[in-house]
Amino acid sequence: MSNTRDQQLAATFVSLADTLVADFDVLDFLGMLTERAVELLRVDAAGVILADQRGGWRPAAASSETSGLVEVFAAQTRQGPCLDCVRTGRLVVSEDLAADTERWPQFAAFAVGAGFGAACAIPMRLRDEVIGALTLLKTASGPVEPDSISLGQALADVATIGILQQRAVTRHEIVSEQLQATLHRRTVIEQAKGVLAERGGVDMHEAYTLLRGYARVNRRRLSDVAGELANGELDATQVLAPHADTRGA
Repeated sequence: MSNTRDQQLAATFVSLADTLVADFDVLDFLGMLTERAVELLRVDAAGVILADQRGGWRPAAASSETSGLVEVFAAQTRQGPCLDCVRTGRLVVSEDLAADTERWPQFAAFAVGAGFGAACAIPMRLRDEVIGALTLLKTASGPVEPDSISLGQALADVATIGILQQRAVTRHEIVSEQLQATLHRRTVIEQAKGVLAERGGVDMHEAYTLLRGYARVNRRRLSDVAGELANGELDATQVLAPHADTRGA
């Protein structure tokens, strides 16, 4: 392996591992993966499919327009090495796509028509979780070199860890935002209870009961009513009306 290729490989692994950046874009990330695969693995094209939220598989990136069409066609026909790869979580190889029309009737014919003679699909997986597949395509029939497959699997593994890591961070941020929003709503409700307690001469428990009762009668969210009351947009006497009626009686 030449020094230049060593440097390219090192730079690729560093790039694939760095997903914790503020402007991370998964499509750009996978596009880089396919481009580097072509540069480093002695193949002519590459593509990636990923699992979607509905349990299906969708093309996510490709090194060229033609390889992108092949991945789209594979997803549409649910045939081809990439689909078999994500179903099994294992490497799937076709050294001669023209001879694989029985295994993948529609896909093989389309891929050959697009100018490809061989394909190799590498699973993107971490333990039992398969998130997609990296497909390597050659214009000529024949095997993808074993060291290219090994290196391709290493690239796919690093990319998979990076994507899952980014997803975990995103989920954590969403949970944190939800928690902060919940705490903020709790604070607003406490403020509204204080307004009612002061204006109506009631304790905090009764203030909460009145606040909740007003929200339910008017079919509104408790936090929305509390916010308007705390901001002075809602007159406290409207919320205190049931208490005033009881006291008057």
